[in-house]
Amino acid sequence: MTIDVSYPNPKRYKTAKYPIRQPLIIVWLIWLLSKMMLMGKRYRVEKINMEGLKPPYMLLSNHMYFIDFELAAMGTFPHRVNNVVSIDGYYRRPWLMELIGAICTRKFTMDLHLVKSINRVLKRGDILCMYPEARYSPCGITSYMPDSLGKLIRMNKVPVVVVVHHGNYLHSPFWHFRKKRKVPMHTTMTQVLTAEQVKSMTPAQINETVRAAMEYDEYRYQREQGILVKETFRAEGLHKVLYQCPHCLAESQMDSKGSELFCTACGKRWNLNEDGTLSALAGETEFSHVPDWFRWEREQVKAQIERGEYFFEDEVEVYSMPRCWRFETLGKATLRHTIEDGFVLEGAYNGKDYRIHRNPMQTNSLHIEYDYCYLKPEDCVDISTENDSFYCYPASKKNVVTKLAFATEILYEMASAAKE
Repeated sequence: MTIDVSYPNPKRYKTAKYPIRQPLIIVWLIWLLSKMMLMGKRYRVEKINMEGLKPPYMLLSNHMYFIDFELAAMGTFPHRVNNVVSIDGYYRRPWLMELIGAICTRKFTMDLHLVKSINRVLKRGDILCMYPEARYSPCGITSYMPDSLGKLIRMNKVPVVVVVHHGNYLHSPFWHFRKKRKVPMHTTMTQVLTAEQVKSMTPAQINETVRAAMEYDEYRYQREQGILVKETFRAEGLHKVLYQCPHCLAESQMDSKGSELFCTACGKRWNLNEDGTLSALAGETEFSHVPDWFRWEREQVKAQIERGEYFFEDEVEVYSMPRCWRFETLGKATLRHTIEDGFVLEGAYNGKDYRIHRNPMQTNSLHIEYDYCYLKPEDCVDISTENDSFYCYPASKKNVVTKLAFATEILYEMASAAKE
């Protein structure tokens, strides 16, 4: 059972509203600002199978960093675009986001009005841009995408264009985005489905086509393109993604400095080479390819769940976002994540207890942050309901949010399979 937080001002930001149609002056301003923000960077936007294509169509993009929006704007100009944006993107600027025609939602929730807004944008002949992974890629590879994506595409019966950004992750990795690397960026915009194809395919077939088109691996791309990241700090922060040592199996004991990744439990060290490969400084190199280590960690979590051993509980510092102008400081609470119940957040605020419960079927993935720019530079998870979002900072357990994201997706997959 969920018991909402008792706020002195109970008013919430209304996400269930239709977006305006972008004024043409805004289209030009976005293009100009994007052009200015990309100055000094090496980038290329390549269009494939786009000859003669005009709106309406759906634009599906992978997600690495804010620069994705700028590159997408360069590729879609001079057409109107409505972007699906998470509510934290509205922080302190809801008027601006509404002015540019953004569609607000809360991540990984059941948002039926979002479906209606998408349909309205496409019916009036514009481009609908969304990021189906709904988060920055933690490891430079394709993240979870819901099965409902195929149903959404089939419902609207318009062409589908897939945008894949290469180099953006290497330029600004999610786990250390404050220091940029000198890496060229290459964006491809490819029409993967015509309206006629969409009409003739099942949602499952559409999902298969889209997922294949959105498949990417930035570390493989780096090697294939011969890109060298020579910055000496290139491994700093990578331990947030590679949190489990493959040598001694200790969890949350990894750390990084300079170009090295190391385990504080057993002392083993690896170097992140300029070409993006890993090599052990002594002994066996368990994983030379970063995504292989990442996938191994996920399998470790899955095995824990299958054995019934998975459990998380910690005191957390909680900030909520019922509205857009500020975060509410809710203080300390307890966050549990279990196989049976999913997420349970329990605390007290304004003299009353609250309990936020999201069972495994209600949360198909998890919004995590390694260095949240709006609050404080520490790891946190965002547990969202349909009308609120709770940013939870673990107090005693460090470097755990990546594992929580794995567990959330695995529990959803298992619950979905059991329901069928």
